[in-house]
This record gives sequence, structure tokens and C-alpha cells, in this order.
Amino acid sequence: MALPLVKKLDKLIIKAFIGPFIASFFITLFVLVLQFLWLYIDDIVGKGVDMFTVGRLIMYITATLVPLALPLAVLLSSIMTFGNLGETFELVAIKSAGISLLRFMRPIMVVSLLICYIAFLFNNDIIPVANLKANTLKYDIIMSKPAFDIKEGVFYDKIEGYVIKIGKKEKDDSTIRNVVIYEQQPNLLQDNIIVAEKGKMVVTPDKKNLEFILENGSIYQERGERFTVNTEFMRMNFKTFKKVLDLSSFKMNSTNDSAFRNNYQMLSMRQLNKNIDSLKKENDKYRDLAARDVRNLLKFPKWIDTAGWEKIKVAPTLKAKTFLDLIPDSTRVVVTDKAISLVNSLKANLDQPTYLFDNEVNDLHLHQIAWHEKLTLSVACLVMFLIGAPLGSIIRKGGIGLPLVFAVIFFVIFFMLNNFGKKFVKEDVLTPFSGMWLSTYVLMPIGIFLTYKALHDSQLFNKEFYFRLLKNIRTLMKRYSSGTP
Repeated sequence: MALPLVKKLDKLIIKAFIGPFIASFFITLFVLVLQFLWLYIDDIVGKGVDMFTVGRLIMYITATLVPLALPLAVLLSSIMTFGNLGETFELVAIKSAGISLLRFMRPIMVVSLLICYIAFLFNNDIIPVANLKANTLKYDIIMSKPAFDIKEGVFYDKIEGYVIKIGKKEKDDSTIRNVVIYEQQPNLLQDNIIVAEKGKMVVTPDKKNLEFILENGSIYQERGERFTVNTEFMRMNFKTFKKVLDLSSFKMNSTNDSAFRNNYQMLSMRQLNKNIDSLKKENDKYRDLAARDVRNLLKFPKWIDTAGWEKIKVAPTLKAKTFLDLIPDSTRVVVTDKAISLVNSLKANLDQPTYLFDNEVNDLHLHQIAWHEKLTLSVACLVMFLIGAPLGSIIRKGGIGLPLVFAVIFFVIFFMLNNFGKKFVKEDVLTPFSGMWLSTYVLMPIGIFLTYKALHDSQLFNKEFYFRLLKNIRTLMKRYSSGTP
């Protein structure tokens, strides 16, 4: 009789978990996608991009955010599931039947392990493709900028052959003031400059041209032949002037995926391993090159007067405070100049390898971060379950209120630790393993502690427990102040 009961209990727990998990997962994913849209809304709106393209971009971005949404969904749904069971006293009834909390957590733990595996597959196989497609499409959308992307007080150089600066834009995004346009053409001696007090900026209905209808301004030009002094500088004032700029280069094009294929975000673990090995070998080459340059430049010449050095070493009356005191006055300037020249030559020889080495090390760290992140975001689902399940059984509150508060707190801690770990790895403060697993190091002991407390029916979040504890402390303080034993 006990085995069918346990099987029914497992089904009950899994059914109670699946509903909140699906709901919290899609809500979390929606919030994360909204965050992306807030960041890139200026690069999408007003670009003349069709809804199908925007939908494709959102689909790719949604896929890249799945591994980040899964841990929060597991955490929130675990707290809600065990909180609901505790609030309705089902958890008490199950414990009274002799079933321990760990046995009660087992079916959802199996589901969490399955979610970890799904998250790993997303990170390793789907995320690289989604990142590649998303970044390629995002690049195409951003590079298809018409005039509405021209900001106030900023030099805008995205239109080929022109640099534009607008002092102020009115709310209609069309009326402009304090306009400066630099026309850059190969056949011009200097840039033609157009300055105007105000005007209007409109895109033609076919979106092929950008028209500036300017008022009260001047045009500055220089005419003549190159490499001669016989040039002519002209200034023409105008009441109204129309300048048409070609926007054909802003037509949205489809960039080949291969342009971003070698980026570390677009690689699987197998590809990352291959790149990491190549980068380590490249770094070893730079180290060997630097060591060889140092050895070649800093070795002593073969014609050193060894007899002279021996005499200096055994001289009984020698009192030298610095190395220069050991050198005769007649050769001190020559030796100093030669030493400075040698150090400058060595520095010049090492500057480029050092710069390239720093770039390679940074690239290596980024690849190692991406490699570990595929595992840490997967394991995070299990860590969040180990926190959420005992936490829900302790607080014994269902619904979306209190569980959401705790879920957000622990997820923010996880997110911050994950970002701190990345930053420390990039700055070479921590190793990639230590930095990327920092959140797991911190949160796993918390999960084990909460599980221990839940197994012993802890009153960690019971208000009455703290009220009684505070009351006892006050009583002891009164006795102590009155001198009563």
C-alpha cells in the first residue's frame, strides 16, 4: 500500500510544481525581453523595419534569455509549491505519515535535474545559433539608420560623405536649429561647410533621400587645384537653401552570418575548447618572443674587461654608494647614454608584443567565461531548487506575494555574484573557475542550511517565534537592570 501512495504523492507534487513553473518561466522571460527592448528601442523604432523582422529579432533574443529565466522560474515555483502545501497543512499531513522532507523533495529534484540538462542543451547548442542570428539581425537594423537617429549636439557621420551636427531638435523631430553640415568629397580641397540658424529635416516618401530645407545661413567653399597656393575661398549667404542627401546606403541589407561566426558568444563548448587551446599557444609564443628580446638586448658584451672588474671588486679603499660610482668619470656619460638607449630599444621592442599579449589574454578570458557560463547557468537551476524548496516549507505561504519577494532577493544575489565573478575574471583578479562559480559557492551552502532548517521544522521565518524571543530578551533585561537573579 505504501508504494502506490508514494507514486501518487510524487504525481501530486509534480503537478503542483509544473503549473507555477510554466507561469513563472514565461513571466520571467517576458520581463527579460522587455529589458532588452528598453535598451535597444531607439535603434529599432523609426528605422522603417517591418514587423516580421522585429518579430524575428525578438524570437532570437528570447531564445538567448531562456537559460537566465529558468533558474528564477525554478526558484519561484519551488517556493510557491512548498509554500502552498505548507499553508494548507498538506506538508504536515505528509510528514505525519512518516515521509521525510528529502523524500518529498525528490520528484521535483528529478525535474530540476531535467531542467538543468535542458538549460545546458540551450546554452551549448541553441544559444550560439540564436546569438549569431540575433547579433547579425541587430547589426543590420542598427546600421539602417535614417535621419531620426541624429541626436542633438552630436556629430553624426553615418551618412557617407557628410558629417552633421544639430544644436536643437523640436518635439516634432523635424524642425531643427543651429545646423552645421560638413560635405566631404574626394575632389574638394577642404570640406564644404553649410551653417544655418534653423530649418526642417524630412525623409522623402520613398525613403531614398534626406532633405534639409535650411533658412538664414551661409555656405563656405574653397576652390582651386591641389598642391597650389592659388585657391579661392567663397562664402555665400542664403535665405532658404535645400540640401538633399542620399540615403541609399541606409537600406537594410542582410549581413552574412560568417561576419560574427568566430565570436566567443557564438561557439559551443567543443569549439570554445579548440579556441582556448589555440589562444594559450598564441600566448606562449608572445612570452617566448618577449623573453628572446630581453635576452638578446640585455646580455653583457663579450669584450668585458674581466681583469678590470676583478680589480674593482677587491679594491680595499673603494666606497661606492651607487653603481655609477664604480664607473670612471671619463666613461660615465657614455655608459649612461648607452644604457638609456638600450632600455628604450628594449621598451620599443616589447611594446607591440605586450599590447598583442594583453589582447590575447583578454580574448582568452572571454572564451573561458563563455565556457564556464554554459555550466554555471545550468547548475543554477538545481541550486535555486535547493534554496526554494526548503524555503517554501519554512515560510508556509503560498500565492505570489511573499514567495516572489524571496525569489527576487535570491535571484538578485545570484545575478550580482555572477556579474562580479565575470568582472573579476576579466580583470584577472580571479581564475575563470573561481570567478564563474562564485555564485554557486555562495548559494549552495545557503541551500544546504535552509534544507537542514526545514528538516528540523525551523521557525526561521515565524513571526511569533521572534515575538516570543524578543519578549524573553526584554524580561531578562528587566531582571538584570533590577538586580533580580
